[in-house]
Amino acid sequence: MEPEDDSFDFLFKIILIGDSNVGKTCLVQSFKSGLFSERQQNTIGVDFTVRTLSIDGRRVKMQVWDTAGQERFRTITQSYYRSAHGAMITYDISRRDTFDSVERWLHELQRFGAANLVTALIGNKRDLEAERQVQFSDACKLAEEQGMLAALETSAREARSVEEAFIMMARQLLQQNGLSVTPDTDDHVLLRTNTRTVISGPALTHAARDKPQPCQC
Repeated sequence: MEPEDDSFDFLFKIILIGDSNVGKTCLVQSFKSGLFSERQQNTIGVDFTVRTLSIDGRRVKMQVWDTAGQERFRTITQSYYRSAHGAMITYDISRRDTFDSVERWLHELQRFGAANLVTALIGNKRDLEAERQVQFSDACKLAEEQGMLAALETSAREARSVEEAFIMMARQLLQQNGLSVTPDTDDHVLLRTNTRTVISGPALTHAARDKPQPCQC
């Protein structure tokens, strides 16, 4: 259950980045309210929403920043990277070019973001399986190579694995703050929609985090 008041124990700022029209705003709306809007205007600059989760008795406020993917807003969105705790790099599984842009977005994070930023790779529009252009194995390989927390596939339209993605990010950030977090009862909960956690379990040391981590499934 989620807290009813506005108090919190931890505040984490998460940014969603990726090309235009990959469904970042729909992911945020799905996480916030479980709703999906077919007609969605492009984000202008940066927008944000807040939701407070209860994880192991701790109130964790997730401040989620939805950034515009268009080039003309790039200087605006880059200013939000440095203060973020985590980043979700999003692509559309039915558009290969949006996946090919992931490394460029990673480069931007490295250039403008914080050193210890937790990153996850999100393949959205899982409901468009018939139009798939990006295989999940390619996403998992890229996430491993780049030392990302996880490679996930979601569907904002069907609210599929959206909440799990944000909860996974919150748990990892709690662990990085030196807190013990009870593991999920089902280690493979994220595998329901072709999703695989790349790094899981207790928080890694800095030395271990720098080493390539195998996919765990």
